[in-house]
Amino acid sequence: MNNGKIAAIRMMNMVFEEETLKAFLDELASDSPAPGGGSAAGLAGALGAALVSMVASLTIGSEKYRDNWEQMGEVMKESERLRGRFLELMTEDADAFNSFMAALKLPKSTDIEKSARLDAMSAAAKRITEVPLETLGLCANAASLALKAAELGNPNTASDAGSAALMAEAAGKAAALNVRINLSSLKDEEFASEAGRKLHAGLDALEISCRAVEAKMNEMLS
Repeated sequence: MNNGKIAAIRMMNMVFEEETLKAFLDELASDSPAPGGGSAAGLAGALGAALVSMVASLTIGSEKYRDNWEQMGEVMKESERLRGRFLELMTEDADAFNSFMAALKLPKSTDIEKSARLDAMSAAAKRITEVPLETLGLCANAASLALKAAELGNPNTASDAGSAALMAEAAGKAAALNVRINLSSLKDEEFASEAGRKLHAGLDALEISCRAVEAKMNEMLS
């Protein structure tokens, strides 16, 4: 990828939140390496969070579920926060990858240039790990919200709460793959060890909530 292409991609990435879904998918399907799986995970996470908000919206205001309005209001407040952050992470993931590619292309003719290049690569490698790690953690949160939505929300939206958990699970596992593939490029052993710990903790939390939602769906939809 030439520097012009990297710059062009970075400019587009800055406005992912403002792009149409078709424009994003067209770019995702192109031969450009970014956006990729990490940005797609962000989109899936945003879809899951939006579904949780939908369940809350169809619960709050219905007299039949008045006792749950306050709790579902808190669920909606958090799901909307997550939705916005997931959209930001779509952009940040692509930008982080482009920064890493740019660092690889830095000059390395002198010792000073080599040192600067290694420093830039190290910082970029950490960033391309941090972004999907955050996505994974937020997916675990979204799945937890989906469980609350399934338990407290309008039962007519049960399938939507279940779908929210499925989207969060897919997004989280996709983000985890991006963390795993980037761990090998980390030279900071302490950082890599902590990232690995967060990876497993995030996957464990995601699994617990998603299996709980699955059990709830089996109970409600059988």
